[in-house]
Amino acid sequence: MIVSKTVSDCRARRAGLGRLALVPTMGALHSGHMRLIEIAHEHAPHVAVSIFVNPTQFGPREDFSKYPRPIEHDLALCEKAGVDLIFNPDVKAMYPDYAPGGAGITFRAEDKAGAVAPESPPAEVAVDLPQLSSVLEGRFRPTHFRGVCQVVAKLFNIIGPQVACFGEKDYQQLRILTSMTEELNFPIEIVACPTVREPDGLAISSRNRYLSPPERQRALAISRGLATANADFKAGARQANRLVTTVRNILLDPTPASAGDAASRVAMLIDYVAAVDALTLRTIETIEAPAVIAVAARVGNTRLIDNVILK
Repeated sequence: MIVSKTVSDCRARRAGLGRLALVPTMGALHSGHMRLIEIAHEHAPHVAVSIFVNPTQFGPREDFSKYPRPIEHDLALCEKAGVDLIFNPDVKAMYPDYAPGGAGITFRAEDKAGAVAPESPPAEVAVDLPQLSSVLEGRFRPTHFRGVCQVVAKLFNIIGPQVACFGEKDYQQLRILTSMTEELNFPIEIVACPTVREPDGLAISSRNRYLSPPERQRALAISRGLATANADFKAGARQANRLVTTVRNILLDPTPASAGDAASRVAMLIDYVAAVDALTLRTIETIEAPAVIAVAARVGNTRLIDNVILK
């Protein structure tokens, strides 16, 4: 397995590979990422994984500095999964114009973990799809998707994959990156990969490790609410407000039958529950075409997102 840390080395190593599928990640790999790698192997004989905690997609009060970076663990998982190429750059490799207090991207000083936290908006060169990025997550994280598009466009240009795999758990991100790829004429096939869940239904996420046992039990209301709405949809419900209300009521129920006393005392703060068109991400009243019910909620101090796609 090749591990590259610079743009020039990555390009040189990639040139020796044929058709390639890319799985972009921020590391802290889990079984969801492993499933993306499995699907990538189904679409190309060679697989690359990028591991880069991208500062431009974090807001000033988000968890960039404490985001887990278990690189040795991640490399071992990738080697076991048959990954051919790892691109693991540092911030300066991806953003050469970085200079504290200077032009382009500026950062705060390094923290105790050796990470640098973003201090200003993303660099001046950015990709923006405002109709898709200003809703849902975009209302709460206004610069997030500019940073996501910026780093993924750079990864596409550096690695040059024929296929890129993204999970449906981050549905808005998937939709935005699909549109970006089409609009910028990247010769890349975007593969949507189903959300991977724990046996109890919780969507697998790197941020789940922040949850205490009671918080984790409380977080199950998210997947339970979405599953209930999906069952109602399959039974014939087509009014979006009815399905959204079903999800909200389950999220706000402090004493679900499956939760213990400690879990029932955990705060659940809802950022949004929304029913949107699967292509435009516009809010809908009646479900007449593929749609998504998306949720973002804070369980204790941990912000989680999830969704269900209604077809």
